[in-house]
Amino acid sequence: MMILALSLQQLAAQSAVHPESADWNDLFTTDLSNAEFPAGIWTCTDGILTASEDQCIWTKKDYTNFTLDLEFKTAEGTNSGVIVYCTDLQNWIPNSVEIQIADDFAKQWAESPKTWQCGAIFGHLAPLKSMVKKPGEWNRMTITCKGQRIEVLLNGMKVNDMNMALWTSAKTNPDGSEIPSWLSTPFAELKTFGRIGLQGKHAGAPVYFRNLKVLEQ
Repeated sequence: MMILALSLQQLAAQSAVHPESADWNDLFTTDLSNAEFPAGIWTCTDGILTASEDQCIWTKKDYTNFTLDLEFKTAEGTNSGVIVYCTDLQNWIPNSVEIQIADDFAKQWAESPKTWQCGAIFGHLAPLKSMVKKPGEWNRMTITCKGQRIEVLLNGMKVNDMNMALWTSAKTNPDGSEIPSWLSTPFAELKTFGRIGLQGKHAGAPVYFRNLKVLEQ
């Protein structure tokens, strides 16, 4: 059984081609007029989006079935994320799905649960392989959301593929591992539409984004 499981994991973590997204819609306009965020926190300069505080930036519209293609760059110790299916901006943590962005080279994240590392569905499903580049280098991430299915590509590798319907508990994952207590809504019960967001300067380290493109399906 262990050999079979390993073979399936290796098969799943296969090379993947990121989409040709240049002609897709921008997730945010350069003046951020289609975004919702606390004033003065998020700025877009020369096409690079970043935040000065731990506050999220959100789309003003809801998205259902879509593919989001983007680039991000970590700093030393970055812990951020891309948030999808958010239905409550004031209490987003238990009412959304977060695809983790992290500096896996930093000790505090390297030693954290695998479900806290880059490419994870935070707290729920670890990436099949760590693919994030070192701080200061640009990474490419593609997230496809179709109903309860979420797929994550990172730097040319398929690192995650989740069926939310399998997550019927808010306390334990299907493999028996513990879900953080603050993620109090079972994924099987979450709505599969909502705002798209980015987490800001969390845990004291910045994160940078560019070329955020979205295609609704």
